[in-house]
Amino acid sequence: MQLAPGVHVAVTDRHGGVSAPPYGSRNLGGMVGDDPEAVRANRAAVAAELGVRAVVFMRQVHGADVAYVNEPYGDDPPPLDGVFTTEPRLALASLGADCPAVLVADPVARMVGAAHSGRPGTEAGVTTALVEAMAAKGAAPARMVALIGPGACGRCYEVPAELRERVAERVPGTWSTTSWDTPALDLRAGIEAQLRGTGLTDVRHDDRCTIESAELYSHRREQPGGRFAGLIWLT
Repeated sequence: MQLAPGVHVAVTDRHGGVSAPPYGSRNLGGMVGDDPEAVRANRAAVAAELGVRAVVFMRQVHGADVAYVNEPYGDDPPPLDGVFTTEPRLALASLGADCPAVLVADPVARMVGAAHSGRPGTEAGVTTALVEAMAAKGAAPARMVALIGPGACGRCYEVPAELRERVAERVPGTWSTTSWDTPALDLRAGIEAQLRGTGLTDVRHDDRCTIESAELYSHRREQPGGRFAGLIWLT
């Protein structure tokens, strides 16, 4: 899908790979217990399918550290939850299984970024950190467009009441209630508020809930399980 002129995004699903159950079949996560050779094959197939020269995967740790990249990290990536680049045909991947990917682009500056924004990362402000890092390299939030990927929705992401209160105090907009009337968090609403707080106004959503969508992996619905990816790249 084209997010902006010269910028493409994709969200993988769990189908079409080589991983055996319970990871079947297109697991892209390298730290969930799957056969490493199957993960490598799945990742290579995704790169080929997208027509990119390589894909950058992070070692996601639910933090707010962000880095500029111009090549993949290989088998031992540093602990990061955000990356950005100006390199064409270098796809940036954010893995998830309930945590939303945040894919951001400035098509004029020819710069794209990806963040992994689960509950701890959203609290820590990884999305804000990504936009600010891109702006420091010449991107402009007013020109940016963002896609917030699938994640556990506010109707399903049940949490203890004290956690909801703490997160909502730090990230306004996350306060929610499940469809069965218990405390919940709406991470995507909170992430959108963070994006708009940087000056970014064009925010789009892939509204699928991972807990409700069988075609996507969900850590809450199935353990052990795999990871899908949100990806962004420059043509």
